[in-house]
Amino acid sequence: MDLQLSVGAKVLMVGAGGIGCELLKTLALSGFQDIHIIDMDTIEVSNLNRQFLFRQSHVGQSKSKVARDAVLKFRPHVSIKSYHANVKDPEFNVEFFKQFNVVLNGLDNLDARRHVNRLCLAANVPLVESGTTGFLGQVTVHVKGRTECYECQPKPAPKTYPVCTITSTPSKFVHCIVWAKDLLFAKLFGDKNQENDLNIRSSDGASSSENVVDVFERREGEDIDDYGRRIFDHVFGYNIELALSNEETWKNRNKPKPIYSKDVLSDELAQQNGNVVQDSATDDGLSVSAMSSLGMKNPQDIWSLSENSRIFFESLRLFFMKRGKEIGNLSFDKDDQLAVEFVTAAANIRAASFGIPLHSLFEAKGIAGNIVHAVATTNAIIAGLIVIEAIKVLKNDIKSYRMTYCLEHPTRKMLLMPVEPFEPNESCYVCSETPLLLEINTHRSKLKDFVERIVKAKLGMNLPIIMQGSNLLFEAGDDLDEDMIANYEANLEKVLAELPSPVTSGTMLTVEDLLQEFTCNINIKHREEFDEEKEPDGMLLSGWTQPVSASEKEKEDKSINNGANSSDVTVEAVEDETGVVAVGVKKRRISETSEVAANAAADETNHKQYQVIDDEDDLVVLDGNSDAGNKRKRMQ
Repeated sequence: MDLQLSVGAKVLMVGAGGIGCELLKTLALSGFQDIHIIDMDTIEVSNLNRQFLFRQSHVGQSKSKVARDAVLKFRPHVSIKSYHANVKDPEFNVEFFKQFNVVLNGLDNLDARRHVNRLCLAANVPLVESGTTGFLGQVTVHVKGRTECYECQPKPAPKTYPVCTITSTPSKFVHCIVWAKDLLFAKLFGDKNQENDLNIRSSDGASSSENVVDVFERREGEDIDDYGRRIFDHVFGYNIELALSNEETWKNRNKPKPIYSKDVLSDELAQQNGNVVQDSATDDGLSVSAMSSLGMKNPQDIWSLSENSRIFFESLRLFFMKRGKEIGNLSFDKDDQLAVEFVTAAANIRAASFGIPLHSLFEAKGIAGNIVHAVATTNAIIAGLIVIEAIKVLKNDIKSYRMTYCLEHPTRKMLLMPVEPFEPNESCYVCSETPLLLEINTHRSKLKDFVERIVKAKLGMNLPIIMQGSNLLFEAGDDLDEDMIANYEANLEKVLAELPSPVTSGTMLTVEDLLQEFTCNINIKHREEFDEEKEPDGMLLSGWTQPVSASEKEKEDKSINNGANSSDVTVEAVEDETGVVAVGVKKRRISETSEVAANAAADETNHKQYQVIDDEDDLVVLDGNSDAGNKRKRMQ
């Protein structure tokens, strides 16, 4: 029965990476005959340690096409069609999705996952989701009207840190990484017009306050070594001295130590650095490396303060000498060796100043790129579970569906924890079409702020149409004429209350994405002021879950403090032990009616919650009690 189902099924795989390679192999070996693969990526050297269908000779080629060719060598009778494309491209619309019996995701980002979820809902095609990070992983099943959809529980934005912590009072190495990557690197090599908290101006030794200069501006004809020392002394010395002048800040904190270039580099070392650059730095582009220039080979070594300083100066020089044309347009890329070296060195120097332990380049790269290194075995386990759930879906065996979590350490002597799926969330704005509420200052916020920060960033729409009643305020697409484009561009620059159809408190906006065949309504509530730290967008979107009253929240807190178990769900951002930021956390409890959990029913008081993130290479599982959220019904 299972073999017949797999032979006749038409399957869409989205993603041909760590999970995708294992999944394609397992599908082919399980009897599936008609498989389609979508992946927009090309093969990189770093993929080869776990994506076993690829070889060194494949670097730079399409993942989907190479994966197809590799599997056809040992299963030549299987029909495999590959698409080297983005699943969000218009050709992969609802009609395209309708031709498949089941969709299997092996993606690595939230945006694409949400897009596929909506297309599956619109096409009424079952979706099997998955994710892995290190030894951790999960497989979840989503069937329209029967189980919760992928977006029934909110997926918050990545963990952010208060600006004041990053710029003034770092206490963790991740704070130093964020400072080096998002502030210093961006200021030196990115858009010169951007404003950030490193834009502190000093007199640069001049006695007159009128002679104030921007230290980050390289003077005409200025020697690169002199420029490097000036930047170093400003950010690691002068800025720290400035911070120390506010004694109130350091009453209950350890005071940082200013570090100047003269303290860490002798004249001999500085001269040696310069000679090495001229003699050894002959590579171009992304192959340029400060470590290679200085003869430092092991990325897992923890450099001393002096070594970090040398890497700082060397990488700064190499950027200007070898990649000068890119300066002004660069943004941090974890695959850019020189950028990683600069950020590692700058973060370590700052960490030394604040008494924070130094980290190796290998560790710093993981933190800067939000990387938790993949394990091939976990991908293989998850791929096997995906196929098992896909077969259940094809049999329409809804009572057997399981959302399964792969754990790093045994819990109740189990490494795989099955959970019965939950019913759709009645408050889900995606599958239940519940209106959202947006608090916004309608007299200050422009339509473009609403489009970028809410419609695209939070709601995940790509080609939105925004309407107030029958009045069209904005539309995105390639088939618009010039007059329409000009009209919409003019609307984008207007504040909401001054649009041709004014958007004020009490207005309901309808936002639609034709590609996703997804529509939601948003109620507008005018609000004057917002907390810049807690609400940096200047607007607040709610409606992800049912509101919890103050009295209900107090009862929940008391229940949790007394150690009571709960099947509630909450969503939060967490940080693992290495400081890697994780997002999209869910909490679930093992179902009392599942066969495995039934064996442990006597241990009911010790049931645990599992927080699971849903992105490959960004997943964290933690033990603990649920602390807030809505009751969810398990699927009957």
